[in-house]
Amino acid sequence: MTASRAPAEPTVREFEATVESVDGSEVVLDETYFYPESGGQPADRGTLDGHLVDDVVERDGEVVHALDPDADIDLAPGDEVTGLIDDAFRTYCARAHTASHVLYGAARRIADDLGYAGFDISETKVRVDLTTAEPLGDGDLIELERLANRAVWDSLPVSWATHSADEAREIDGIAFNTKTEEGAMSGGDAVRVVTVGEREDPWDVAACGGTHVENTAEIGPIAVLERSNPGEGVTRVEFAVGPTAIDELGAVHAAALDAATTLDARVGDLPDAVARLRDEADRLEADLRDAREELLAARLRDLPTAEVDGARWAIGTVADADPNELREPATEAVGGDEDLDALAAVGTGDAPFVVVAVGDAADGDGAAAEIDAGDVVGAVTDEFGGGGGGGPTFAQGGGLDADPEAVAAWLRER
Repeated sequence: MTASRAPAEPTVREFEATVESVDGSEVVLDETYFYPESGGQPADRGTLDGHLVDDVVERDGEVVHALDPDADIDLAPGDEVTGLIDDAFRTYCARAHTASHVLYGAARRIADDLGYAGFDISETKVRVDLTTAEPLGDGDLIELERLANRAVWDSLPVSWATHSADEAREIDGIAFNTKTEEGAMSGGDAVRVVTVGEREDPWDVAACGGTHVENTAEIGPIAVLERSNPGEGVTRVEFAVGPTAIDELGAVHAAALDAATTLDARVGDLPDAVARLRDEADRLEADLRDAREELLAARLRDLPTAEVDGARWAIGTVADADPNELREPATEAVGGDEDLDALAAVGTGDAPFVVVAVGDAADGDGAAAEIDAGDVVGAVTDEFGGGGGGGPTFAQGGGLDADPEAVAAWLRER
């Protein structure tokens, strides 16, 4: 069995080893400092005697180095080789992995019934899945970021030690479950435990088989990007470390400054400025809605009138309106004119429609009492297509396949 020495000695970037076996482009060494993909941390990159290492995996208790399959592999068992690990990528992964522990430690301080549901390191961000009693909100994200960066600033030591499984489970507050065990146990009883902070009063402690920095100050800035809910009771927090975090924090600051300039306010006063702007927008929207209703009511009052079957109708076309907007002004128009029994407005545009409103006069005797708005709309849709419905005093129909003026003319001539 060949285990990676990367978790125990994460600062090693160059090493000498002996080839144990070669199977095509796959090579096993007597020892290796390459980290195999495990538990959410990607495999190391680098070269083996000049051959590009495409992937590193643990298989049947052996660390397998998958070399470039298109290259001419001239290695054989017994050969002495030099392994070179990509320093930039290993450093990024170590910082990102420790940052995930720091973020979990921050979550311990703000969330009840906290649990761990996995994590993943990608090129530009890190994902941590948390189980919490209540979903995390925007304020929680801000506090997570603040606490995590404070832990970085406090330069907390990061250490790791091996325990038996029973001993590990007895450690107070340890994050330990089937997901964190991957890579931490390596198929045996020994469990690797990573502690952030002093062991007497740790910031975080978890079973983990990944590579880590030795002090949180090495992580650099942490920027929380977003949250989502991939499953019941799970909050996914995505964050960036290093250059991506610096770029994100810079972009957020630039956006805040731009917004502050636009609103003629200081960045710290943006919440109040936005609240005032929202109130003003709500007031203007209400004023606009009232003005539009008055405009539509005026248009309906100006519709030409005609006598149809002994009842007095206002019939015509209306532009730039939809059926729902016309309900109230149409009802008010027939209700406020004692000489008007009913109103029919045909909407113009790409989707012609008709609305019919019947006034109180229709409740009396004579021809007006025979008017049923739903029946009129039904007659229109029978003649011009489409569909609709409604009651005796108001109905509407849409999908008319005709020129709106032709529909209005037909209503006048019924």
